[in-house]
Amino acid sequence: MSGASMGNSRGLLVVRLGAMGDLLHALPAVASLKHSFPDRPLTWVVDAAWRPLLEGNAFIDRIVTFDRRRPAAWLRTLRELREQSYFTAVDFQGLIKSALVAGLSRAESIVGYADAREHQATWFYSKTMVPGAAHVVDRNLELAQAAGASNLLRTFPLPAGRAEGQLPDRGFVLASPLAGWAGKQWPLEYYAELATMLARELNLMLVLNGPPSARALLTSVPNALVHLSGLSGLIDATRRATAVVGVDSGPMHLAAALGKRGVALFGPTDPARNGPYGGSLRVFRTETALTSYKRGGLIDASMRAIRPDMLMEHLQALSVCPA
Repeated sequence: MSGASMGNSRGLLVVRLGAMGDLLHALPAVASLKHSFPDRPLTWVVDAAWRPLLEGNAFIDRIVTFDRRRPAAWLRTLRELREQSYFTAVDFQGLIKSALVAGLSRAESIVGYADAREHQATWFYSKTMVPGAAHVVDRNLELAQAAGASNLLRTFPLPAGRAEGQLPDRGFVLASPLAGWAGKQWPLEYYAELATMLARELNLMLVLNGPPSARALLTSVPNALVHLSGLSGLIDATRRATAVVGVDSGPMHLAAALGKRGVALFGPTDPARNGPYGGSLRVFRTETALTSYKRGGLIDASMRAIRPDMLMEHLQALSVCPA
C-alpha cells in the first residue's frame, strides 16, 4: 500500500530488521499495536531477505525493505519511509542501525528498550521501558504496551508458504540443522542415527531443510532426505511435517509459531528467554547445560550430550506417528 493511498493519518512504524526468529518473536506485539490502533496505517521496516515472512500479514499495511548490503538502495528506503508520517516508531531491535532508521522516519516519538543491545541506540529514543518478562515474545509485548497498545494479542500471522524442493509422500520429521552459530547446533552425525531410528521405530522419514548453499553439508547425512529451499519453502514444509526437531534457530521458532509438535534442543542458550513459545514444542536440555551464549566455531558440549536415543524417547512420548 502506498503512502498516498494510506491517507493523511499519522501511522505506526515498526523497526525489526531481522533475523528470522527475532521477527517471529515480534509478530504478536505488532499485531497488538495494529489491533489497538486499527485506523493507524502500520509500516514495518525489515531486511529484504526476510520480507517473505511478513507478506500477506493482515496487521501490516506496508513493508519497507532495508538492504544493508546495497548502500545505493538506502536512499530509496529513506524515500519510502518518509512517504508516511508517523506518530510513533517502535524499535524492537535495539541496535544503532535500527534506532537510526526509526530516527530518520521523523516519527513524533520513538519507543525502545532501556537495556538496548547497543546502548547508543537509546540516544534516539524519546521513551524507554525496562522489560520485566523473561521470554522475548513477552518482552516485545511489554514494549508494545509502552507504545500505547492496550489490546494484547498472542497470535503469529504467517503466510501459507510455497512448495519448493522435494518432500516425501508419507509422514516425516523436519529438522533444520543450521543455526546462527555453531554452539547451538546438534552434531550432524546424530541426525544420521536419528534417521535410522525414525524409520525403524515410527515409520517416519527424516527431512533436513536448509538453503541451497548447505547442499554439500546436508547431503553428507545418510538415510535422510535433503530439502533445499528458501523461506517460503521452509514455511510450506513446516506446515506439512508430521513433527519437528529443532535447535535454537529461526526454523524452530517458525514451527512453534505454527503450533507444530516436536522437540526443541537447547544447550548454551536459555529456553526461558529464547525457547519455543506456545507450548507445542517440548524443550529438551540436559541438566548439566550451562547458559553462556558463548559464540564460537565448535558445537557446545551440552548439545553433544543429547544422544539420538534420548531424543527418540521424547518424540515417542509425544505419540508422533505418520500423518
